[in-house]
Amino acid sequence: MAKTKAQDVHTELGSQEHEHEHAQDELLDCVEECLNCHAVCTMTLQHCLAKGGGAHTELNLVALLLDCAEMCQTSANFMLRGSPYHVLTCGACAELCRACESACRALPDDEQVAHCADVCAECSASCGSMAGLADDEAV
Repeated sequence: MAKTKAQDVHTELGSQEHEHEHAQDELLDCVEECLNCHAVCTMTLQHCLAKGGGAHTELNLVALLLDCAEMCQTSANFMLRGSPYHVLTCGACAELCRACESACRALPDDEQVAHCADVCAECSASCGSMAGLADDEAV
C-alpha cells in the first residue's frame, strides 16, 4: 500500500521530533558534566592549596583549575538559558578541560587530582561533542 503525502509528512515530523529530543538529552547531559566538573575542579583547588606547597600549588595548575571551573560554570549557564552562543563556550570549555586534565595527570599519586583529571576528560568529551553538534545544526 502506497504512503500518502500526509503520512510522509507525519513520519518526517516524528523523525525531527526524535532528533530534537536526542539533542535536548545530550545538552542536559553536557550541562550536568559541566556542573560536575566545576564542582570537582573547585574542590580539587581547595585540596591542592591545603597541601601547602610543591607541585600541588604550582601556578599553572592553580590557574587551570580556576579557569576550568569558571568556564564549566559559564558553559552550563549558556546552555541552561538556551544561548545560541553555547557552541563557543562549549568549544572553549572542551579546550580548558583538556588542559586541566593534562596538568592534573602530571601530578602522580594523588587520588583527588586523578579524579579531577577523569572528570575533566569526561567534560571535555561532552563539550567537544556539543560544540560539534551545534556546528552541524547550523549547516
